[in-house]
Amino acid sequence: MLIPIAIATDGLRRWRRRAEEERARTAALQRERQEALRHAAEQERARIARELHDVVTHNVSMMVIQAGAARRVMAADQEQAREALLAVEAGGRAAMSELRHVMGLLTMNADGADPAGSADLAPQPGLDRLDALVAGVRVSGVPVQLRVAGQPRPVPEGIQLAAYRVVQEALTNTVKYAAGASATVVVDYHADHLRVEVVNGSGAPRGPAATGSGRGLIGLRERLAVYGGTLLAGPRPTGGYRVRAQIPLEAP
Repeated sequence: MLIPIAIATDGLRRWRRRAEEERARTAALQRERQEALRHAAEQERARIARELHDVVTHNVSMMVIQAGAARRVMAADQEQAREALLAVEAGGRAAMSELRHVMGLLTMNADGADPAGSADLAPQPGLDRLDALVAGVRVSGVPVQLRVAGQPRPVPEGIQLAAYRVVQEALTNTVKYAAGASATVVVDYHADHLRVEVVNGSGAPRGPAATGSGRGLIGLRERLAVYGGTLLAGPRPTGGYRVRAQIPLEAP
């Protein structure tokens, strides 16, 4: 009677040890995944901060130019000086708004000397560059349509940059992971928000990495969160994939 009991006890002890080892491995993998996601988010925040810094610098530069013009014509043409000063005021308000977003991002700690990479001195793209972006994707062999709905109106440069990055990431994923698919880009202006949507049709996945790493979507959510925006991304019931961003806008 003791032999079966001893065998059962030893088997139970071995099972418990294996279960504890499996739990430890699962916990270690979960910690590694969380650390990788945190690192990816920090890197994206640093990159966003650098891009928004470029937007602020542009606005401040325009303020300096307009202020200089106002100073030169103030005595001779007060109306022209008034217009220049109004432009300085508008540029200052835009710069302060973007600066608040930048300072919010710079409170985080980023690993490495320069996680955002080297500085890019080119102007940051906006909604006016979507035509060129779509044309470049068409050259790669992906049919893309660009539609604008609603009444277009001025949008802050930081929000334009965020919308551009959403379209850029979605089209890049279409080219990489959906062979033979077509895509439609919709920019929809509403009274209180801007909606940007990219939908691709059903295409053949390209290899085991067809789902991607997910870091691009992490970056987009971080970027949109700066402006109180949201991102929805996922497969469509009829096939294909949809990426939809909604960003609040101030009332015109």
